[in-house]
Order: sequence, then C-alpha cells, then structure tokens
Amino acid sequence: MGPHMRALLAFVSLLAAAGTASADQELPIFDAHMHYSHDAWEVVPPKQVVEILKKAGVKRAMVSSSNNEGTKMLQDVAPSVIVPELRPYRSRGELSTWAKDATIIGFLEDMLSKRKYVAIGEFHIYGADADLPNMRKVVELAKKFGLYLHSHSDADAVQRHFQQDPTARVLWAHSGFERPEKVREMLRRYSTLWCDLAFLTSHASNGKVAPGWREAFLEFPDRFVVGTDTFTPERWHYVVEHARWSRQWLSDLPPDVARKIAYENGDRLFGSKLGVGQ
Repeated sequence: MGPHMRALLAFVSLLAAAGTASADQELPIFDAHMHYSHDAWEVVPPKQVVEILKKAGVKRAMVSSSNNEGTKMLQDVAPSVIVPELRPYRSRGELSTWAKDATIIGFLEDMLSKRKYVAIGEFHIYGADADLPNMRKVVELAKKFGLYLHSHSDADAVQRHFQQDPTARVLWAHSGFERPEKVREMLRRYSTLWCDLAFLTSHASNGKVAPGWREAFLEFPDRFVVGTDTFTPERWHYVVEHARWSRQWLSDLPPDVARKIAYENGDRLFGSKLGVGQ
C-alpha cells in the first residue's frame, strides 16, 4: 500500500471517529429518576427546568415530587416530555415516616382517582418494612392501576415486593449501589424487574464501564435505565453535566446497548404507557 493510500485511509478513519463522537454527544436520554418537589419550585421554575432538559438532550423525564403538584406543574408546560409518577410523600419530610402513616393510602387513592401516572414512587423502603401494611397496599394499588413500583430499596425489600405480587413490575432505584453480581442474580430471578442507575459512579470510571457492570449491561441490555436524581434543587444544575457523563460511559458499550440504556428502554417501559413514547 502506497503512502497516499495510507493517508487517505487515515483521513477516512478520522472522519469516522468524528462522526462517532458527534453521535455520542447527540445520544438522547430518557432520565427515569427525577424529582421536582416543593423546595425546588422557586429556585428552578418550571420553564427553566424544561430549558435544562432541552440543553441536556433529555428527550423525556420520569418525574415525581413531594407533594406531586410539582410534577403537574412540569406537565403543564411540557406534556410530551414529562412522564409522571405518584410519590407517597406530601412533603420531603415524610421520607422516613410514610410507611407507618395511616393517612398515606387515602392520599394515594385520591391522587390516583384524579390523574394518570405510570408508577408509584420513588419511595424508600428496606428489608422487613416492605411487609408493613402501607407497603402491601401500595403493591396492591400498583397492580390495580397497572403501575410500576419505583422502589428505593435493598434486595430484601425488592424480593418482598415480588412475594406479595409475583407479577409486579419493579424499577429498582439506585440498584447500582448493589454489587453487579447481585443485580444480575436478581434480574435472572425476576423477569419484571428493571434497574435505574441514578446517582452513582461505581459502574463507570474515566468514561469506561467498570468490570462486572459491563457483563450485567451486556447480559440484560433491556433492563437498565439512567437517572440523575434531582433530590435537592441544586441537583437540577447538574443535569446537563450528568447527561454528558452518561453519554461518555455509554459510548464504551456496543451502540445498540448504549441506545437501549440511554433512552429506548425508558420510552418502551414508561413513555409509551401514556402514549408519548417513540
């Protein structure tokens, strides 16, 4: 091969690499873990939230809020972008009390009678507390209304969800806090379990997918979604950076797997439920 041909091939390779980099940067994101609670409304007004999502390339976001009014506020300004889930907290202060508060179930039933949601959550529950009457009733409500359970839980609690309803559809929030081997074990055991990767970095470092997690993503490419977790108002200012970081480590996976985790899984599972997917 002559020098001119080698130079031409090198130039073509550079163009291909540049095209790949551009595609990575433009990879849409379905963010499956966002909150817009009462303490964020004045700090980051609804129209600013929508602009942040647009700048980040987040095509759709599944949002919950305490007291759920924030979710409605965002839907009002961006109905094709916001996918609503119902949170069992009337204020952020109920995070540690909701599971034993007898008034919560009436609140959820009232909300479900008024508006459509795709999930109940994100709620916090661990271990044997998943067998408390409130949590059992939430599992029943999810089944009755055909909703996902967005559960910030340990593996023990997730297992109890499925013991109560083997057909439950569970999105395991922050599942990446578990060891990847345990996550793979759970995904093999429960065919209607999905995992969100919100607010953790253990699955990727320096733009590369960590060992163990790579095997999990390749074995279960249809079972993971990304999430930012805007649990405080300040987190909204990291949405663009988080989306950029997500694209970086996703680019270390095969393109079809990256697309599924970035947005296709979220659209299929949650967006299409309200007729806004694809």
